[in-house]
Amino acid sequence: MASVDEPPERHCWVCFVTEREDRAAEWVSPCRCKGCTKWIHQSCLQRWLDEKQKSNSLTAVSCPQCGTEYRIVFPKMGPLVYFLQQVDRALSRFSPFAAAGVVVGTVYWSAVTYGAVTVMQVVGHKKGLDVMERADPLFLLMGLPTIPVMLVLGKMIRWEDYAVRLWQRHSAKLQLFSAILPGMGRPLPRVPVDGGHGGDHISVSRTLCGALVFPSIASLVGRLLFSRVPSSLQRTVLGGIAFVAIKGVLKVYFKQQQFLIQANRRILNYPQHHSNGETEEDEEEGANEG
Repeated sequence: MASVDEPPERHCWVCFVTEREDRAAEWVSPCRCKGCTKWIHQSCLQRWLDEKQKSNSLTAVSCPQCGTEYRIVFPKMGPLVYFLQQVDRALSRFSPFAAAGVVVGTVYWSAVTYGAVTVMQVVGHKKGLDVMERADPLFLLMGLPTIPVMLVLGKMIRWEDYAVRLWQRHSAKLQLFSAILPGMGRPLPRVPVDGGHGGDHISVSRTLCGALVFPSIASLVGRLLFSRVPSSLQRTVLGGIAFVAIKGVLKVYFKQQQFLIQANRRILNYPQHHSNGETEEDEEEGANEG
């Protein structure tokens, strides 16, 4: 019969093996837990730490029951290993900042290049090069990157949504134009939940592409519609204004038609089949034909 003062048998809370079943195992009590979770095999705890640290031996690990942080001691290392370890830690800490700097630098010089190409495209190749050669280098380094930034910010101004709201607010007064534009001025059976005022979902990729391609489109439209204008800059400006206006009108009309389609939608009854195979809709159609 066991004595009252005899300590309880050790029990590993990972592999559930007792001290009696494995007498050669090394035991450790690494935290403040008592009872059945006090003891654990050294080898089981090492494997459990490997899973928690995920190849990062410097990560602190605590007991899942009492929250005590395990005290982990490493063997002494030589000076060369210590030096290499410090270098590895420094590189691990510095690499995220270096990567961020490379990304920022790449974006910056890409913006500078795009700004220079845009200037030559708008005012002409030779004149653009002449302007940039005479300009202050600091002004070019600060001014050229703002060109794509301003284009993206301008693309984010969604003036078409305000035009649609104004259209819908005063649509009842525009019944004279119902023959030209279908649905204008007619009473609606219902108003959608968002009132038709909700803007389109802003797509980052679509906004960037539209903003960065805009100078090329403005230059092309300017050549097609304003070929008699001698100045390349004036042609591009007029082409950009014309493109924005035409696109805006078409978008406003399209959004209004989407609103009308949403407002006039109907939900049909579920077709009920009878014993003869005909549905209620078939019977209604037959009655209407009769």
